[in-house]
Amino acid sequence: MALDSARDMTLSRKAMKAELLDAETELRLAYAWRDERCEKSLHRLITAYMRLAISMASKFKRYGAPMNDLIQEAGLGLMKAADKFDPDRGVRFSTYAVWWIKASIQDYVMRNWSMVRTGSTSSQKSLFFNMRRVQARLERESAAAGEVLDRHQLRQMISSEIGVPLHDVEMMEGRLSGSDYSLNATQSTEDEGREWIDALEDDSAQAAETVEHKHDTEQLRAWLLQAMNNLNDRERFIVRERKLRDQPRTLESLGQELSLSKERVRQLEAAAFGKMRKSLETQSREVHHFLM
Repeated sequence: MALDSARDMTLSRKAMKAELLDAETELRLAYAWRDERCEKSLHRLITAYMRLAISMASKFKRYGAPMNDLIQEAGLGLMKAADKFDPDRGVRFSTYAVWWIKASIQDYVMRNWSMVRTGSTSSQKSLFFNMRRVQARLERESAAAGEVLDRHQLRQMISSEIGVPLHDVEMMEGRLSGSDYSLNATQSTEDEGREWIDALEDDSAQAAETVEHKHDTEQLRAWLLQAMNNLNDRERFIVRERKLRDQPRTLESLGQELSLSKERVRQLEAAAFGKMRKSLETQSREVHHFLM
């Protein structure tokens, strides 16, 4: 930690000592990088505005991210800005770079805030970085006016103030309400080392369910075999080819093999299903879907 702090201070001092670029010099360096890919011009442009990146990174320290990581992300945003900057648009590079630096830092903060993705849409990002501030202001204003806001009213006002859906406000409030915890953490000192993972429901198949499913499957198979045995050889062949294959055959292909018309094969199929239906109805009505 001490080494990180010293590194941050050294980088900050170097950035503060960097030259200040006037508009003409800045424009010349931008053209040199865009048109000639002059790396010296790029380095000079980046170095001159690194103080801006560090200043913006420092505003995000309250989110708990290491300052050196924030500075690194700010630097990446600055380099992206330099790569995409178009000097022909008549905008100062610093004005353009602010947006790229801020976006890079915000993406980093949101990626590292929680193991669970905190937000991905623009409204969720806006809530993440503004909800607490807007909520505090609304509560101060309501208290000054002698009003008491319930949680639902406050969420609605935040939704209207920031311009995001109400369900996004509710979702973000839950995500920001606490930090991540390990499932191996103990629930309390009174539980004698009981971990949170012990309280999770086992969603795998239970022994009783496995035995019951096996019994039902074997019973269904026996009923179907009995129904099939009531058919003649040609009917069994048609049912097997039409219903028991991974890729059922067409009536036309069966007709060609049996030297029958497609309509005759359809009639034999219907007759076979009728016989099986009668047999199965004496056993159970749970297998009707097989013949539908």
